[in-house]
Formats: sequence, structure tokens, C-alpha cells
Amino acid sequence: MRVTADLHIHSRFSRATSKQLNLENLEKWARVKGLNLLGTGDFSQPDWNKELKEQLTEDGSGILKTRSGFGFVLQNEISLIYTDAGKGRRVHIIMLAPDFGVVDQITEYLKSKGRIDYDGRPIFKIPCDEFTYEMKKISDKVEVIPAHIWTPWFSVFGSKSGFDSMEDCFKDQTKNIYALETGLSSDPPMNWRLSALDRYTLISNSDLHSFWPWRIGRECNILDIDMTYDSLIKALRTRKGMVATVEVDPNYGKYHFDGHRNCNVCLDPKESNRLNRTCPKCGNPLTVGVLNRVEELADRPEGFRPENAVDFKSLIPLSEIISIFEGKAIATKAVWKVYNKMLKVYGNEMKILLETPLERLKAVVDTPVAEAIIANREGKIEVKPGYDGEYGVPVIGKSAEIAAKTPKTAAASKPVLQAPGQDTSVKLAQPVSEERYPVSGGKEQKQTGLGDFL
Repeated sequence: MRVTADLHIHSRFSRATSKQLNLENLEKWARVKGLNLLGTGDFSQPDWNKELKEQLTEDGSGILKTRSGFGFVLQNEISLIYTDAGKGRRVHIIMLAPDFGVVDQITEYLKSKGRIDYDGRPIFKIPCDEFTYEMKKISDKVEVIPAHIWTPWFSVFGSKSGFDSMEDCFKDQTKNIYALETGLSSDPPMNWRLSALDRYTLISNSDLHSFWPWRIGRECNILDIDMTYDSLIKALRTRKGMVATVEVDPNYGKYHFDGHRNCNVCLDPKESNRLNRTCPKCGNPLTVGVLNRVEELADRPEGFRPENAVDFKSLIPLSEIISIFEGKAIATKAVWKVYNKMLKVYGNEMKILLETPLERLKAVVDTPVAEAIIANREGKIEVKPGYDGEYGVPVIGKSAEIAAKTPKTAAASKPVLQAPGQDTSVKLAQPVSEERYPVSGGKEQKQTGLGDFL
């Protein structure tokens, strides 16, 4: 069975999320996107846990069902903030669980360490190895997956608080880690440059904070498996049944290049390193992005592909493309009109982005839009790199003028598609720059830079 899964999401009970994030809306927009399996997000948050138990049915498969039969897998993310080897560490972890009985045991363990009610993604002062050990003690079926592993602020390899190897982070529990989430600012080819990561299955998820189609499923996983928890976990642990991941261009992610958002400074790694990673305008330290961090740890050249690598598709969300050609913000009526017109004909967004031929597209939308969708499918749309919390911008039409002012990545020099006579710069929601989170089991700490989450 073809399963298209987004395994890392959030509920409305997580910080900085849409208040309309409920199961009904998640199912609706997952179907619109072309997904048939979602993580539940936030399974230990008491209010959300109650809703999950009331609205989802267990049938023994480990995949919970809505009344209409849509599939959810029990999933949560937590933030581990602690000190290791004299350095502050901040790592986000995804958990998958096979049933509510196991979820209840996980929740009891977390409650023994602190509070779980204040945020769907709670913070604990637990080292990654200790946490993994405790999860496996509860059940070997609990899957522990390091989240967005390169994001500067909260990840295994992050430039701000991460480690230089999986063994440094997970120690003797490294043996119990099978999959890694690449995050928006990296893609499989970047991760293939580290031979130490060859043993891990690379997965991609949206980490959505709202259900809109430019968020849900923007990164996801395509599998050929039975719709059961055991089949899903087998695929994550062995790659058997993993068909491909769907990725955004890593330039689109908020932390691909180095930069300083307050000064509008965006630099490629070579230029950043030449400046000693300091802002040329104000002299403050730059946020070192994912590309630079990969360069630090890589032991292989660009373009290396391991023999057993899973395929991937690089796609920009359809709404982004329509927005550019309409010359309107992404959530405007003009963009929705074109989007809904295409859905009515083709069924869902994944079919439009991955399968529908050019001539069929041109029968419904203007030729430049249809050609942009095909260019997107073929990975031929350049993206102005994201940096320091700013999303990257697809370079189509007049946005090419903006991109010309930004240093190119090694993967740049892709053809530009012109939308005649329109201002095509994309206006995106500004990220939340700072939040304060109470740390369970310790004093309140300041959490800055929410990563690739919004």
C-alpha cells in the first residue's frame, strides 16, 4: 500500500501554533495535500491526549483511525535541555508509540521529571542517552528519532548547542537510534556527505504549526508498506518499504545560510568564514547555518551518494508557486481561487506536483504556472537561501532581481521562470523570534530561535 506520511506535527496546545489545529482540520488538509497518515503530535499534553482518546479508535494495527478511517500514529516531540561536557545542549526528539497504553507509561515517566501541561512540546532536563534508555525500557516499539538534526538552536548537530557525532549525544544508546529527521534546511545529499550517517534512515516531516497546505506535508515520506505501526517501524529501522522522501529545497529552510536577520545579512559559508562568522554591519556573531555546519563535519565531497540511499523529491509547495504568479500573498482569495480550481480537477496537491502532465496542467491554469509546476518537479527552480530564521524565497519572475544580490549556493544557477509584469516577491509570515519556556526539572530558561518550525 502506498503511504504518504507526515510523522512530525503539533496540536494547538503547543506554543506558537494555530488555535484551529484540531483533528478535523488536520484530516481535512492532509487529504487536500495528498497524505494518508499523520502523526498526532503532542500525545502527552493532557488536553490533547483526552481529545485523541475520544476521537480516534484503536483497532490493533497501531494506526489510530478517525470516524472516516483516516490514519494517525501516536507521536510527540520534546525538548531536552541539559549540560554535557561543559556545554549547554538543546536537542529536540520525536517519539512514536504503538498504542495509548504505551503513551500512558511515557506520560507517567515525563510527569516524574516535571510538568507536561504547559506546552505540547515540553522541556526536560534529561540527557538524550538517558531519555532513550527510559523509552526503550517502556517498550522496544517506542521509536526515538532526533528531530531536524541540523537546526542551529535545537538539534543533535546544531551550531549553537549540538554535538559533533551521534555517539557524543546518545553514547551507549546510539544503537537504539535508527532514523534521523533532516529538517527543512538540509536534504539527503547534504547528509550523505557524512559517512557516519550511512546507517540511519533519513526521513522528512513538516513539523507543522498550522494546517495550511503550504505547511502540512511540505516535507513527508512516501512508503510502500501495510498500514500498521509494525510495518512503519520496520521501514524506519531497515529502509525496507521506504520509497522516497519529499523535501523542500534546503535553501527554502530558515537556517540554510549563515546570517544576521536584524542587519539583513545573508552569507554563504565561505564568505562567513572569511569574516570570522561575524556580522559585517554590526560586528555581532552570525547565526551559523546548516550548510556551514555540514561543511564542518563532512568527510565526503558534494555529490556523493551511498549505495543504499533512499530516493527523494525536491518540491516547493503549490501555494507558493501560485502566490508568485498571482503577485499576491499566499493566503489571499486570488491564490485560493487557482489552488481550489486545480484541486477540483486533479484531486490533491501531491498529484499536481508529482504526477500531472504539462498539457493537462495547461488545460486548467495559465501556461507560466503550469511550466513552473513542471520546473518544480524537476528541481529547476532556484531558491534565494533562508538564513537566521528567514525562509528562503523561490526565484521566479522579478524575485530574480532580489536573488541576484545574494551569494549563490553550489546548487544554484537554475533557470528563472518569468511571470510577466508582476511583482513576484513572496511575503511570508515573520517567525517568532523568542519565547520563554519553563524547564521541567530546572529553572526557567530562555528559548530563542524556533528553528524550522513555524
